Amino acid sequence: MFKPLACALALLCGASAAPADEGLRRAYAGPPATWPAPTIDPGVAFVELGALPAPPAPTGREATLARLGERLFHDPRLSATGRVACASCHRPDQGWTVRTARAAGVHGRRGLRNPPGLLDVAARASWGWDGASDSLAAQSLRALTDAREMGQPSLAAAWRAVAQAPGDARRWRALGADAANGPVLLGEALAAYQRGLHRRSAFDRFAQGDALALGDAALRGLHLFRTRARCANCHFGPTLSDGRFHALGIAFIGEPSQDTGRHSVTGACDDVGRFRTPGLRHVALTAPYMHHGLFGSLRGVLHLYARGGGEPRGRPEAQRDPLHACAQTLSPLLRPVALDAADTEALLAFLRAL
Repeated sequence: MFKPLACALALLCGASAAPADEGLRRAYAGPPATWPAPTIDPGVAFVELGALPAPPAPTGREATLARLGERLFHDPRLSATGRVACASCHRPDQGWTVRTARAAGVHGRRGLRNPPGLLDVAARASWGWDGASDSLAAQSLRALTDAREMGQPSLAAAWRAVAQAPGDARRWRALGADAANGPVLLGEALAAYQRGLHRRSAFDRFAQGDALALGDAALRGLHLFRTRARCANCHFGPTLSDGRFHALGIAFIGEPSQDTGRHSVTGACDDVGRFRTPGLRHVALTAPYMHHGLFGSLRGVLHLYARGGGEPRGRPEAQRDPLHACAQTLSPLLRPVALDAADTEALLAFLRAL
């Protein structure tokens, strides 16, 4: 009786209608700690994949900050033109990002990088593609004074624009907000709201014991992800990210679309072209992908990894750029992987379940 039920569920979930691999079902029937050993390179501090618990409901001061943060997130007065809100670039109906490579900020200017989705953003170890911010509050404030995003001349100007908003002034006073600490509280409020952005996924249910939450194709994709496809060398733990920075050969040094990544923060040659490993939770909702939004589908991303990364050498004229020599080394965790059509479809099914 188990096999027909599993096949029916797989059809409903868009997975392959092929019969379930009963051996694989048995291997993944228990909690994540009992799953088959992953294929992990030496030196990788692997943490088993697992469900990410929902954040606790805020109380007291945190609840007040979260309510204010929700209003602020959707308030275009935070921008210099009064027309761009945080939600303009992190749209709830588009996976808390936008469907374009870069979002439009004030005066129609395009941001530097693809805006990441925000579901479960508080669980990350660092923020921004280059890790420039050490807290969610700091990352939230960066957009306010970026000339390509919300364009305020200062955080103080952003605070003045919203401090007396109808219905909010009383709450700010209750928090002791004034001209001196108001800008800091802006960041705390936006962070408090974003900490509550969570959605339970099919994979969460599977990791918590719902054996049928993953269809046949997604289950095979989970196993490939952890083993032969090598994905779990960088994407692991409940957030599906190692929180580190890797060079994938897609920085385009010396070209108009050049982005040095982590190097823009540290100035270190070794950091040229390195970007933060994105978490994969709800990744199917957040196309396009990578820091430049170059890949319009997850299939394109899988092809990049299967070929062992991009091409760090770039065009011949790029070799004249002084940063070119720094961008020659790809992450040692990148290696070509032979994936046939069935493997790719299985991995895609798993990624859609995250």
